[in-house]
Amino acid sequence: MHTQLLSPKSLIPSNGLPSRSLLPTNPNPLYSTFPSNSSKTQKNRVVNCRGIEVSVLNNCSNLLNSSNNGSFGSLGVNVKGVDIATLGNLCVDIVLNVPELPPEPLHERKAYMERLAASPPDKKYWEAGGHCNTAIAAARLGLRCTAIGHVGNDIYGRFLLGVLCDEGIGFVKMSDIPDSTSNASSAYETLLCWVLVDPLQRHGFCSRADFNEEPAFSWMSGLKSDVKLAIKQSNILVVNGYGFDELPPGLIVSALKYAVDVGTCVFFDPGPRGKSLSMGNTEEQMALSELLKMSDVLLLTFDEAESLTGISNPILAGQELLKRGFRTKWVIIKMGSKGSILITLSGTSCAPSFKAKVIDTVGCGDSFVAAVAFGFVHKMPTIHTLAIANAVGAATAMGCGAGRNVATFGKTMELIRAGSLNEDDKFWRELLDDENADATREVTLLSAKAVNGIDSRINCISLEKVIPELTSELESAARGTTNITV
Repeated sequence: MHTQLLSPKSLIPSNGLPSRSLLPTNPNPLYSTFPSNSSKTQKNRVVNCRGIEVSVLNNCSNLLNSSNNGSFGSLGVNVKGVDIATLGNLCVDIVLNVPELPPEPLHERKAYMERLAASPPDKKYWEAGGHCNTAIAAARLGLRCTAIGHVGNDIYGRFLLGVLCDEGIGFVKMSDIPDSTSNASSAYETLLCWVLVDPLQRHGFCSRADFNEEPAFSWMSGLKSDVKLAIKQSNILVVNGYGFDELPPGLIVSALKYAVDVGTCVFFDPGPRGKSLSMGNTEEQMALSELLKMSDVLLLTFDEAESLTGISNPILAGQELLKRGFRTKWVIIKMGSKGSILITLSGTSCAPSFKAKVIDTVGCGDSFVAAVAFGFVHKMPTIHTLAIANAVGAATAMGCGAGRNVATFGKTMELIRAGSLNEDDKFWRELLDDENADATREVTLLSAKAVNGIDSRINCISLEKVIPELTSELESAARGTTNITV
């Protein structure tokens, strides 16, 4: 149980997007492609592709017959019809006001949570959580998204699938429930995260994963053929540290290696679990090591980077992670309210954060990942990618909670066009003046200033020049889907 001070989540979410009813007619779809642009409910049909039954919308049949436009095309070849797929970490957040946070003793907290779960709270307290945050934020930027994971055949699972479909996000079932089971049925239910808020506005988080030494879905083994297909059809597979709370380390590594084999880029955000995984059992340590070495993009906060490298300077820590990696192209360090840093083998890009009225930082990191994926997929300059990511993260912080409350397209565009940065020349100068910094690397800094005024070694890029390029790229992507109003 972790307790921290946060602003309370909104109890009545609002996604800021037109409502779309696109739930498959099959209540347990094997695979849902990204929905069509129609706002009307569509019936599905089942198409057999290489022995795999794929549930698709009737008016999406053209996607299965064309391979020249980035769609699913001929599924027998490696056509990347999806921009981003998330692996695991699908849960429902239930936000409740409580007189006091649960007691500390483990058995008492578990009994407390079980009492809460015995009577499902009103649906207005439910919200999509975990990797849904990343998928929703990405879909709102116009990316084609699929969530790979487990949801149970229960009211929470149906709620989660409904949210994903309403946001235009496909779903792939991670594994089938075994025909004969000796474990408690709760092992196969949708994972819940209880977000408890006391009168002092302190938050406590707990789920059944907190009370098990093994992952919540330890019964899973091996990658199903349709999971492999989903990974193969995606440009990016996103993995985060919280996935270890529910998926066996070996299964996560299998997904990583398969992605590498089929040319799918891997994004890895270890999050707070990175430190515990580095001190975990042999299997966890091995899995963490593989992800850090084999991922194309690593995303960490500055303190997470320090905990994994022992280096306090975030740029030097990022350079160290690049050296350790076999495939690593980008290391991105999230600097909180200061902004973000992107380190490559050839140089470093730094972008201050956008000025915003921060209400709740829950989901900001997940939204940030989605925007980095946008820049990566669209092959944008690194400084442009950071600018969009900072804007999406800030837009999420301006709302309450995550899930359907993450950044909308409109709010992101509003922040970018306002062009107001939290500039701190002294902070960036001191960071870049580290005596151990590599002077041969190119350093680029996004700045509201039109001239280079910080340091002759630093190439300052004017935000005024970047804004039209950012908005043009975002609007172009948005025009490809009708779930975004430009």
